[in-house]
Amino acid sequence: MTTIRVAAIGAGGMATRHLANIGWFPGVRLVGIADPVRAAAEGLARLTAGVRAFSNWEEMLDSVRAEAVVICVPPFAHGQPELAAVERGLPFFTEKPIAVDLATAERVADAVAASGLVTAVGYHWRYLETTERAAELLASNPAQLAMGYWWDGTPPRAWWVRKATSGGQIIEQTTHLFDLARHLIGEAEVVSSQFRYTPGRTHAFSDTDVPDASIASVRFDSGAIGTFASTHLLGWPHRVGLHVVSDGMVLELSEAELMVDIGRGRPVTRTGRDPFIAEMRDFLDAASGGLDLIRVPYAEALLTQRLTVAASVEDPPSTAGPDRPAATVDEGR
Repeated sequence: MTTIRVAAIGAGGMATRHLANIGWFPGVRLVGIADPVRAAAEGLARLTAGVRAFSNWEEMLDSVRAEAVVICVPPFAHGQPELAAVERGLPFFTEKPIAVDLATAERVADAVAASGLVTAVGYHWRYLETTERAAELLASNPAQLAMGYWWDGTPPRAWWVRKATSGGQIIEQTTHLFDLARHLIGEAEVVSSQFRYTPGRTHAFSDTDVPDASIASVRFDSGAIGTFASTHLLGWPHRVGLHVVSDGMVLELSEAELMVDIGRGRPVTRTGRDPFIAEMRDFLDAASGGLDLIRVPYAEALLTQRLTVAASVEDPPSTAGPDRPAATVDEGR
């Protein structure tokens, strides 16, 4: 069996999850971990024999003989690691969001397109078995209305509460639901966005500029309409998921389950597959020269980035690009 040598950039929570999974994969060898907090890199490196720890990812890529890169960095740190991987001819898996802005993501996308490299982005909801079932149901009964909810607490990270470093809640969290809606319903344009900053709210981070609540309305190319509501005012994940209405059917998708309501009760199916294992396995198989079953390559993630960036401003720009013309409004004729 051919062994692929993997280097990791970032040693936080998502990196820990992905690298733990990689440790069980046959034909994969982790050779280096880099993180500005060297102790974090060293902590993960100790879990696997022969892995070197670095505080500088460029030094790591120049020092270890890697054949693929896994990038798990905060939103503001994306861009340079991906471009460095492309420059070295290394396939890469990167976590979402792919940037805090659109210009950075488009610059990386252009480099990836020119290189032809294998890439994957961690929109793991697409790997849920329940998502696959929802897609089957909607194929014969298309969606007419979508409601996305990300009602949760504020992540305990200083970078999260600043737009410049996280992009904001829509770009950093609700992006999963925008991507899921694109996958299940099709491309969309942002029609309007509204934001709420709670007066006098006591917050652990006094310098936050991320809205406490937001609503973004979209119109899909199919004519379906949708709204995505986000808030981090809570201390727990009250509701995180996508609800879809079609003719005589309601689907409620969360990360754990799918509810299908056709007027005969509310049966629930729980997902079984670990989507994090599935997405990484597909990436490493393709990066090794095997069958490419990657569901979200970088170019696909760019389309979601365009939508979430547009939803994050009160006067949203068009999400149309050279690969997608502007949507026309269907007045029901």
